[in-house]
Amino acid sequence: MKIAVDFDGTIVTHCYPAIGEEIPFATETLKMLAKDGHQLILWSVREGKLLQEAVDWCKERGLEFWAVNRDYPEEEFANNNHFSRKLKVDMFIDDRNIGGLLEWGQVYHMIHDHYSLKDIIQEKINQQTLAHANAPKKKHWWQF
Repeated sequence: MKIAVDFDGTIVTHCYPAIGEEIPFATETLKMLAKDGHQLILWSVREGKLLQEAVDWCKERGLEFWAVNRDYPEEEFANNNHFSRKLKVDMFIDDRNIGGLLEWGQVYHMIHDHYSLKDIIQEKINQQTLAHANAPKKKHWWQF
């Protein structure tokens, strides 16, 4: 699967143009997805030196992308009369999603196990229901 991943606010906290702190488990999860055979594309508003800083930051942590700000590594913009900034990917991971960015463990679970957001929410509801059912019963002063 081709997966586009934003940098600022998704892999690191949003401090653009500076590079923020790594969001917990971001690079580890992305490395696991790459190891699973997914093609990861870094998709960022960053350009030039700022983009290279982001790429280098990821490389220093062992995370390399299949492509950066393009559909595939060999894509040439100068020869493409019909260039579109919209990527042709299967999925986007971005902090600007409706509802925000999920925890990275949930992101991996959804992709690896083919879970939908609906499945994740239902799982959470089931856990809360079970916890409520197993909670000790409140004792009242009246005994019938």
